[in-house]
Amino acid sequence: MNMSVGWVFFYLLVFPGFFFTSVVGLLYTWIDRKVTARIQFRVGPPLLQPFYDFFKLLGKDTFVPEGAPRSIFLGAPLVGLASVSVISTVLLVSNMFPQQAFAGDLIVVLYLFVFVPIILIIGASASSNPISALGASREMSLYLAYELPLLFALATIIVKSGGLLKIGDLLQWQWANHPFLYSASGAIAFVSAFLCMQAKLGFVPFDIAEAEQEIMGGTILEYSGPALAVLKLTKAMLYFTASIFLTVFFWGGFRSPRHGWYHILGWLKPVAIIVLIILIKNTNPRLRIDQALRFFWSIVLTLSIVGFILAAVGL
Repeated sequence: MNMSVGWVFFYLLVFPGFFFTSVVGLLYTWIDRKVTARIQFRVGPPLLQPFYDFFKLLGKDTFVPEGAPRSIFLGAPLVGLASVSVISTVLLVSNMFPQQAFAGDLIVVLYLFVFVPIILIIGASASSNPISALGASREMSLYLAYELPLLFALATIIVKSGGLLKIGDLLQWQWANHPFLYSASGAIAFVSAFLCMQAKLGFVPFDIAEAEQEIMGGTILEYSGPALAVLKLTKAMLYFTASIFLTVFFWGGFRSPRHGWYHILGWLKPVAIIVLIILIKNTNPRLRIDQALRFFWSIVLTLSIVGFILAAVGL
């Protein structure tokens, strides 16, 4: 079924694109803060606190560091915001309407995911601040560490499905058979991809690029006002998008070939993933950059390769 231009813009800007993803993403940050507070025996913020914080930043002034190229410094956050919006749209539309998936949409999602760390690196490097540059260096090192295991994890499900590259086809394969997570190779690939997403989100133990206690925010140190609000919103949207990514590719998506409560329960899958991410975030110390590199290039990469081999032999 072909989509009209009007529907394309509706999907991108309203549902399930920018507006929907931003609202749910901010709600996910509230879940993060609330669960964290409970773990620390605190009450936690009210439900709308992330929205208050976002609009408060919109009312502040944005300062561009002296010597920083204004267009690059302010443009980088907007590129990241657009990238996450498109990723969310592609994943959710493919889940709701598998027949509207297009050839190679999986590759498009992977390319757009690359923009998230890249825009942080570009924006921090453009700020002319040596501490931000250090954060950018850490972000680049971390990206190079987790990207290869993530690719192997996705290659595992592609091999297991018989070479499918459309997200809709991968979902329909899971509905016709079983979620990839319920096989040996798929479970291993899920664990690898989950750890990579934890790093992509910049959460403990992989919050090395921002590390407020060490480099005062690192990549986002020089941002303020609306520009900082856009970065915070992008991260909140990425929070939701990362959980969608894992749910769609490894856990059969939100929809179910069955009807009734199964569809509602499907939307609890990303929430369960987020809660697990939060628990890991609150029960582990931050790794050093060399420890993170060794972790991904040895343990996680090995896991991904093992999963790929198991998928190749049919397990």
